[in-house]
Amino acid sequence: MRILAADIGGTNTKLCLCDENGKMEQFTEYATESAKGGPHVIQRLMDHMSVYTNFDCIAISTAGQVNAEEGSIVYANANIPDYTGMQIGRIVGSRFSVPVKVENDVNAAALGEARYGAGAEFPHFLCLTFGTGIGGAIVIDNRLYKGVNGVAAEFGHMFTHPSAYYESFASTTALVSRASQADPSCTNGRLLFEQIHKGNAQLEEVLFEWIEEVSFGLASLIHIFNPAAIVVGGGVMEQLSLVERVEARTKSLIMSSFAGVVIRPASLGNKAGLLGAASLFLS
Repeated sequence: MRILAADIGGTNTKLCLCDENGKMEQFTEYATESAKGGPHVIQRLMDHMSVYTNFDCIAISTAGQVNAEEGSIVYANANIPDYTGMQIGRIVGSRFSVPVKVENDVNAAALGEARYGAGAEFPHFLCLTFGTGIGGAIVIDNRLYKGVNGVAAEFGHMFTHPSAYYESFASTTALVSRASQADPSCTNGRLLFEQIHKGNAQLEEVLFEWIEEVSFGLASLIHIFNPAAIVVGGGVMEQLSLVERVEARTKSLIMSSFAGVVIRPASLGNKAGLLGAASLFLS
Protein backbone atom coordinates (compact mmCIF):
# COMPACT_ATOMS: atom_id res chain seq x y z
CA MET A 1 0.00 0.00 0.00
CA ARG A 2 1.24 3.47 -0.89
CA ILE A 3 -0.09 6.21 1.38
CA LEU A 4 0.16 9.90 0.60
CA ALA A 5 0.65 11.46 4.05
CA ALA A 6 0.31 15.13 4.93
CA ASP A 7 0.98 17.03 8.15
CA ILE A 8 -0.61 20.48 8.25
CA GLY A 9 1.00 22.76 10.81
CA GLY A 10 0.41 26.40 11.57
CA THR A 11 3.73 27.37 9.96
CA ASN A 12 4.70 24.58 7.56
CA THR A 13 3.01 21.63 5.86
CA LYS A 14 4.86 18.40 5.08
CA LEU A 15 4.06 15.73 2.49
CA CYS A 16 5.48 12.35 1.60
CA LEU A 17 4.66 8.91 0.30
CA CYS A 18 4.76 6.12 2.91
CA ASP A 19 4.54 2.36 2.70
CA GLU A 20 3.31 -0.07 5.37
CA ASN A 21 6.83 -0.31 6.84
CA GLY A 22 7.14 3.41 7.44
CA LYS A 23 9.51 4.00 4.54
CA MET A 24 9.16 7.59 3.35
CA GLU A 25 9.72 8.87 -0.17
CA GLN A 26 9.38 12.20 -1.97
CA PHE A 27 9.36 14.28 1.19
CA THR A 28 8.50 17.92 0.65
CA GLU A 29 7.75 20.87 2.90
CA TYR A 30 6.20 24.24 2.16
CA ALA A 31 4.77 27.25 3.98
CA THR A 32 1.18 26.63 5.13
CA GLU A 33 0.15 30.30 4.84
CA SER A 34 -2.33 29.62 7.61
CA ALA A 35 -3.23 33.29 8.12
CA LYS A 36 -4.97 33.17 4.72
CA GLY A 37 -7.57 30.80 6.16
CA GLY A 38 -8.73 27.21 6.00
CA PRO A 39 -10.00 27.17 2.40
CA HIS A 40 -6.66 28.53 1.18
CA VAL A 41 -4.73 26.00 3.29
CA ILE A 42 -6.65 23.05 1.87
CA GLN A 43 -6.52 24.31 -1.71
CA ARG A 44 -2.77 24.81 -1.34
CA LEU A 45 -2.48 21.29 0.10
CA MET A 46 -4.32 19.75 -2.85
CA ASP A 47 -2.20 21.69 -5.32
CA HIS A 48 0.93 20.18 -3.77
CA MET A 49 -0.67 16.73 -3.59
CA SER A 50 -1.38 16.81 -7.31
CA VAL A 51 2.35 16.40 -7.96
CA TYR A 52 2.23 12.88 -6.48
CA THR A 53 1.10 9.79 -8.39
CA ASN A 54 0.43 6.10 -7.73
CA PHE A 55 -0.96 6.30 -4.19
CA ASP A 56 -3.85 4.26 -2.79
CA CYS A 57 -5.10 6.57 -0.06
CA ILE A 58 -4.48 9.88 1.71
CA ALA A 59 -3.79 10.40 5.41
CA ILE A 60 -3.81 13.91 6.89
CA SER A 61 -2.54 15.13 10.25
CA THR A 62 -3.68 18.64 11.08
CA ALA A 63 -3.76 21.27 13.77
CA GLY A 64 -7.16 21.71 15.42
CA GLN A 65 -9.73 19.42 16.99
CA VAL A 66 -10.76 16.74 14.52
CA ASN A 67 -13.82 14.55 14.05
CA ALA A 68 -11.90 11.60 12.62
CA GLU A 69 -15.04 9.72 11.58
CA GLU A 70 -16.18 12.61 9.40
CA GLY A 71 -12.73 13.91 8.50
CA SER A 72 -13.76 17.38 9.62
CA ILE A 73 -12.42 20.16 11.84
CA VAL A 74 -14.45 20.48 15.03
CA TYR A 75 -12.59 23.54 16.26
CA ALA A 76 -9.54 25.53 15.23
CA ASN A 77 -8.21 28.68 16.83
CA ALA A 78 -7.42 31.97 15.14
CA ASN A 79 -4.09 30.68 13.81
CA ILE A 80 -6.06 29.19 10.89
CA PRO A 81 -9.13 31.40 10.28
CA ASP A 82 -12.26 29.82 8.80
CA TYR A 83 -10.95 26.31 9.46
CA THR A 84 -13.59 25.23 11.98
CA GLY A 85 -16.21 23.06 10.27
CA MET A 86 -14.19 22.30 7.14
CA GLN A 87 -14.95 18.86 5.71
CA ILE A 88 -11.36 18.08 4.78
CA GLY A 89 -11.92 14.38 4.13
CA ARG A 90 -14.79 15.03 1.75
CA ILE A 91 -13.03 17.88 -0.08
CA VAL A 92 -9.75 16.04 -0.59
CA GLY A 93 -11.48 12.73 -1.33
CA SER A 94 -13.58 14.32 -4.04
CA ARG A 95 -10.48 15.80 -5.67
CA PHE A 96 -8.42 12.59 -5.76
CA SER A 97 -11.06 9.81 -5.64
CA VAL A 98 -9.26 7.75 -2.97
CA PRO A 99 -10.05 7.04 0.71
CA VAL A 100 -9.02 9.86 3.05
CA LYS A 101 -8.46 9.80 6.81
CA VAL A 102 -7.90 12.88 8.97
CA GLU A 103 -6.51 13.08 12.50
CA ASN A 104 -5.43 15.74 14.99
CA ASP A 105 -1.71 16.46 14.81
CA VAL A 106 -0.79 15.44 18.36
CA ASN A 107 -2.87 12.26 18.08
CA ALA A 108 -1.06 11.50 14.84
CA ALA A 109 2.32 12.19 16.44
CA ALA A 110 1.41 9.82 19.29
CA LEU A 111 0.47 7.11 16.77
CA GLY A 112 3.79 7.63 15.01
CA GLU A 113 5.72 7.36 18.27
CA ALA A 114 3.63 4.32 19.26
CA ARG A 115 4.42 2.44 16.07
CA TYR A 116 7.92 3.58 15.20
CA GLY A 117 9.33 5.70 18.02
CA ALA A 118 9.64 6.40 21.73
CA GLY A 119 6.29 4.82 22.63
CA ALA A 120 6.79 1.56 20.76
CA GLU A 121 7.49 -0.52 23.89
CA PHE A 122 4.60 0.94 25.91
CA PRO A 123 0.97 -0.09 25.34
CA HIS A 124 -0.15 2.66 27.75
CA PHE A 125 1.41 6.12 27.46
CA LEU A 126 0.61 9.80 27.26
CA CYS A 127 2.07 12.16 24.68
CA LEU A 128 2.48 15.90 25.21
CA THR A 129 3.94 18.46 22.83
CA PHE A 130 5.29 21.70 24.25
CA GLY A 131 5.23 24.59 21.82
CA THR A 132 3.01 27.62 21.25
CA GLY A 133 0.56 25.78 23.51
CA ILE A 134 0.50 22.25 24.90
CA GLY A 135 -1.09 19.43 22.93
CA GLY A 136 -1.89 16.00 24.26
CA ALA A 137 -2.80 12.45 23.31
CA ILE A 138 -3.75 9.35 25.29
CA VAL A 139 -2.74 5.86 24.16
CA ILE A 140 -4.40 2.93 25.96
CA ASP A 141 -3.82 -0.65 24.82
CA ASN A 142 -2.00 0.73 21.77
CA ARG A 143 -5.08 2.70 20.71
CA LEU A 144 -5.96 6.36 20.97
CA TYR A 145 -8.47 7.28 23.63
CA LYS A 146 -10.52 10.20 22.33
CA GLY A 147 -13.38 10.63 24.78
CA VAL A 148 -17.09 11.05 24.04
CA ASN A 149 -16.74 13.74 21.37
CA GLY A 150 -13.37 12.69 20.00
CA VAL A 151 -11.47 15.64 21.47
CA ALA A 152 -10.00 14.22 24.69
CA ALA A 153 -6.48 15.04 25.98
CA GLU A 154 -6.61 18.83 25.86
CA PHE A 155 -3.91 18.76 28.53
CA GLY A 156 -2.91 22.35 27.84
CA HIS A 157 -6.30 23.42 29.15
CA MET A 158 -5.98 21.80 32.56
CA PHE A 159 -6.25 24.32 35.35
CA THR A 160 -2.98 24.24 37.29
CA HIS A 161 -3.52 27.72 38.72
CA PRO A 162 -6.72 29.56 39.66
CA SER A 163 -8.25 30.76 36.37
CA ALA A 164 -5.12 29.85 34.38
CA TYR A 165 -4.45 26.95 32.05
CA TYR A 166 -1.43 24.64 32.24
CA GLU A 167 -0.13 25.97 28.92
CA SER A 168 -0.23 29.53 30.28
CA PHE A 169 2.72 28.58 32.51
CA ALA A 170 4.26 25.44 30.98
CA SER A 171 4.24 25.98 27.20
CA THR A 172 7.38 27.02 25.34
CA THR A 173 5.64 30.33 24.70
CA ALA A 174 5.37 30.86 28.46
CA LEU A 175 9.04 29.95 28.95
CA VAL A 176 10.27 32.37 26.30
CA SER A 177 7.97 35.10 27.60
CA ARG A 178 9.40 34.79 31.11
CA ALA A 179 12.93 34.63 29.73
CA SER A 180 12.49 37.79 27.65
CA GLN A 181 11.24 39.64 30.72
CA ALA A 182 14.42 38.66 32.54
CA ASP A 183 16.64 39.35 29.52
CA PRO A 184 15.07 41.26 26.58
CA SER A 185 17.68 39.85 24.20
CA CYS A 186 16.43 36.31 24.88
CA THR A 187 13.66 35.99 22.31
CA ASN A 188 13.58 32.24 21.63
CA GLY A 189 14.41 28.91 23.20
CA ARG A 190 17.71 28.51 21.38
CA LEU A 191 19.05 31.79 22.78
CA LEU A 192 17.76 30.86 26.23
CA PHE A 193 19.77 27.64 26.37
CA GLU A 194 22.83 29.29 24.85
CA GLN A 195 22.83 31.86 27.64
CA ILE A 196 22.23 29.23 30.33
CA HIS A 197 25.16 27.19 29.01
CA LYS A 198 27.26 30.36 29.36
CA GLY A 199 26.28 30.58 33.04
CA ASN A 200 23.43 33.09 33.03
CA ALA A 201 22.04 32.52 36.54
CA GLN A 202 18.95 34.68 36.01
CA LEU A 203 17.82 32.63 33.03
CA GLU A 204 18.66 29.41 34.84
CA GLU A 205 16.19 30.49 37.52
CA VAL A 206 13.55 31.12 34.84
CA LEU A 207 14.15 27.62 33.47
CA PHE A 208 13.98 26.11 36.96
CA GLU A 209 10.59 27.73 37.57
CA TRP A 210 9.34 26.50 34.19
CA ILE A 211 10.45 22.95 34.96
CA GLU A 212 8.43 23.21 38.16
CA GLU A 213 5.32 24.15 36.18
CA VAL A 214 5.84 21.37 33.64
CA SER A 215 6.42 18.80 36.37
CA PHE A 216 3.37 19.78 38.42
CA GLY A 217 1.15 19.11 35.42
CA LEU A 218 2.85 15.83 34.54
CA ALA A 219 2.58 14.60 38.12
CA SER A 220 -1.16 15.24 38.07
CA LEU A 221 -1.54 13.34 34.80
CA ILE A 222 0.48 10.42 36.15
CA HIS A 223 -1.76 10.18 39.22
CA ILE A 224 -4.86 10.21 37.00
CA PHE A 225 -3.81 7.87 34.19
CA ASN A 226 -1.10 5.67 35.74
CA PRO A 227 0.73 5.42 32.38
CA ALA A 228 3.83 3.35 31.74
CA ALA A 229 5.44 6.36 30.06
CA ILE A 230 5.01 9.96 29.04
CA VAL A 231 6.48 10.94 25.68
CA VAL A 232 7.29 14.66 25.49
CA GLY A 233 7.81 16.48 22.21
CA GLY A 234 8.32 19.94 20.81
CA GLY A 235 11.60 21.65 19.98
CA VAL A 236 12.36 22.57 23.57
CA MET A 237 12.30 18.91 24.61
CA GLU A 238 15.12 18.10 22.20
CA GLN A 239 17.35 19.24 25.04
CA LEU A 240 17.99 15.81 26.57
CA SER A 241 19.27 17.23 29.85
CA LEU A 242 16.00 19.15 30.14
CA VAL A 243 13.93 15.98 29.82
CA GLU A 244 16.10 14.35 32.48
CA ARG A 245 15.48 17.28 34.82
CA VAL A 246 11.75 17.19 34.16
CA GLU A 247 11.65 13.46 34.85
CA ALA A 248 13.61 13.80 38.10
CA ARG A 249 11.42 16.61 39.38
CA THR A 250 8.19 14.89 38.34
CA LYS A 251 9.20 11.67 40.08
CA SER A 252 9.90 13.62 43.26
CA LEU A 253 6.26 14.77 43.24
CA ILE A 254 4.42 11.48 42.65
CA MET A 255 3.36 8.73 45.01
CA SER A 256 5.77 5.80 45.32
CA SER A 257 3.24 3.43 43.76
CA PHE A 258 3.58 5.36 40.47
CA ALA A 259 7.38 5.45 40.49
CA GLY A 260 7.79 3.05 37.56
CA VAL A 261 6.68 5.65 35.02
CA VAL A 262 9.33 6.95 32.64
CA ILE A 263 9.48 10.22 30.72
CA ARG A 264 10.98 9.94 27.26
CA PRO A 265 11.71 12.54 24.57
CA ALA A 266 9.86 12.00 21.31
CA SER A 267 12.22 10.36 18.83
CA LEU A 268 10.69 10.95 15.38
CA GLY A 269 11.05 14.72 15.18
CA ASN A 270 9.05 16.36 12.41
CA LYS A 271 8.27 12.96 10.84
CA ALA A 272 6.02 11.82 13.69
CA GLY A 273 2.83 13.35 12.30
CA LEU A 274 3.41 11.95 8.81
CA LEU A 275 4.15 8.44 10.06
CA GLY A 276 1.26 8.55 12.52
CA ALA A 277 -1.16 9.73 9.84
CA ALA A 278 0.00 6.95 7.52
CA SER A 279 -0.56 4.39 10.29
CA LEU A 280 -4.27 5.23 10.23
CA PHE A 281 -4.48 2.89 7.23
CA LEU A 282 -2.42 0.13 8.85
CA SER A 283 -3.73 -2.53 11.22
